[in-house]
Amino acid sequence: MKEPTRVHDRHAFDTLIDARSPAEYAIDHIPGAINLPVLDNEERRIVGTLYKQVGAFEARRVGGAMVAANLARHLQGPLADRPPGWKPLVYCWRGGLRSGSMTTWLRMVGWDAQQLAGGYKAWRRHVIDTIAQRAPALPLVVLCGATGTAKTRLLHALAAQGQQVLDLEALARHKGSLLGALPDVAQPSQTAFETAIASVLEHLDPARPLYIEGEGRRIGRLTVPLILVERMRASPCIELRASTAARVEYLLRDYAYLGDRPQWLADQLAPLKPLHGNETIAAWQAMALARQLPQLFEALATRHYDPSYARSHRSYFRAWEQRQVVDAADLSPPGIEALAHKVTSLRNGDGHGAEEQAGQAPQGAQGAPASP
Repeated sequence: MKEPTRVHDRHAFDTLIDARSPAEYAIDHIPGAINLPVLDNEERRIVGTLYKQVGAFEARRVGGAMVAANLARHLQGPLADRPPGWKPLVYCWRGGLRSGSMTTWLRMVGWDAQQLAGGYKAWRRHVIDTIAQRAPALPLVVLCGATGTAKTRLLHALAAQGQQVLDLEALARHKGSLLGALPDVAQPSQTAFETAIASVLEHLDPARPLYIEGEGRRIGRLTVPLILVERMRASPCIELRASTAARVEYLLRDYAYLGDRPQWLADQLAPLKPLHGNETIAAWQAMALARQLPQLFEALATRHYDPSYARSHRSYFRAWEQRQVVDAADLSPPGIEALAHKVTSLRNGDGHGAEEQAGQAPQGAQGAPASP
């Protein structure tokens, strides 16, 4: 008897097929899988209702006709050009009737189709186990710095130079701050966020540094897995220091799109009223509506983010007192590229790190690891 096909076997197949409904697929799916539902969202609802209210036989009779029609559509459409030697792996929620039906039909055509044992639930367990097993030993190097020190862009530059990075904000589709929501871009589900993290961790070289931006427990509405947060808090830190002027100049480039959304920007400031009072927030909202981004960003940096920066980092990162400090005076694109070389040289033991003995953050170089 042939051994069941498991999650770790998936790379041996030409195509991964998610046979679940589009709604299930949108929440999360195995990376690279295509969605060929045997029941669409409404059909799945109808069959489920029949199962509960009438019985299993009627649900299967009605559902069977729907499945047959959908499989015919897939065979005549997306699968029409697949060669005889094509080898697909099919999965549904738990490796049951939906993926079993599709696998049977594909094998009747002549393809070597297999069904993923355990379905998506087996994949979800794989994601949880991957994070749990790999996170505690990750060779993290945590990039810290006040708001506007280009930490995310530095990660991009490090990746372009061949370094390993884990860009949690990119995976979360959020910049991790008060104004971090991306216009017209929804964050993924929590499960899809964790799938993306596990997919990165699977392909890492544990002998090389993994650069990550210092993050709090949450990025927008998503939660960073606690075991990864704990590893981050215990890992060595590099602090980027830049003047307020350089930071504001960088923020104006990185958040330039907010100038086209003055009302949205003003609305995002409203939750800060308990911290700064109605009068201050009204003044900041007036800046937003007048598109006075330089004045607004400087006020937010120096009066909202900076005051808690040194205190919060000292209590949050256990190795904060032993951090290495890098001057990030030039935050232009070429400056960030040079900064990436400086950071890797520092980690390779070539940097002098003269400032690392300073201990205290300089005046105006403050912020917080957790997003406000």
